[in-house]
Amino acid sequence: MEQTLPPAASPPPARGFGLRSRLRAAGIHLGLSALVAAMAAALVFGLWYPTPFREISGGRELFLLVVAVDVVLGPLITFAVFDRRKPWGELRRDLAVVALLQLAGLGYGLHTVFEARPVVLALEKDRLRVVRAIDIEPAEFAKAPPEWQRLPWWGVQTLAARMPTEAEKLEAIDLGLQGQDIGMRPQFWLPAAATAQALIDGSKPVAELNQHYPARAPELQAVLAATGVAIDRLKYLPLLARRTDWIALVDGSNGRIVGYAPFDGF
Repeated sequence: MEQTLPPAASPPPARGFGLRSRLRAAGIHLGLSALVAAMAAALVFGLWYPTPFREISGGRELFLLVVAVDVVLGPLITFAVFDRRKPWGELRRDLAVVALLQLAGLGYGLHTVFEARPVVLALEKDRLRVVRAIDIEPAEFAKAPPEWQRLPWWGVQTLAARMPTEAEKLEAIDLGLQGQDIGMRPQFWLPAAATAQALIDGSKPVAELNQHYPARAPELQAVLAATGVAIDRLKYLPLLARRTDWIALVDGSNGRIVGYAPFDGF
């Protein structure tokens, strides 16, 4: 009697693309990336670009560009490389490489944001200029008064810059045409003790703003009231920044900057 052999066992079906597992891995990566981005935002906007410099110095747009690229690309790469058919050691290595690349990109982006942070609010006679760390030549710090020879790691220090002497004028004009104004050059910075009086002397009464902006009077009055300083003591200075022009409000009794507003001070 002829024996019937049992059918050969078929090989186990290969796992498919694994869309669900890929989406889950990318989603977890996206959540972790968003958490890291939130911590980076606290650092950038809490220390390096406080209000209003996140707007007038372009810090918000620069940070969002860096973070958006980093947060989006990381999960997308995870979606591409995550495959449960890989041995666990290989999969773990791939994910570690993705994480390291993402952290390196974020670190480079934060370094760029850090170098572009505002560090000095320099009074140039009758106007304030926002100076970024990248605008200042490190070799010139030795020419500054002792208190200004190091940049702050966070925050913006306010100081006054003197006008060039006759012997310095030609060079100052030449460098100014190249975009390097006197507020960016430590050799022109005055000692801290001179700053308050220079701010008082260089600023103008806020009454002039009412004449320039009659249509925005309610907005202006709200900004002035928010300073908590009596109107008759308030003065203002034009504030020059890379992206836009604002004004800084000055307490005329002590030279302290008490607020900022989005008005053209000229």
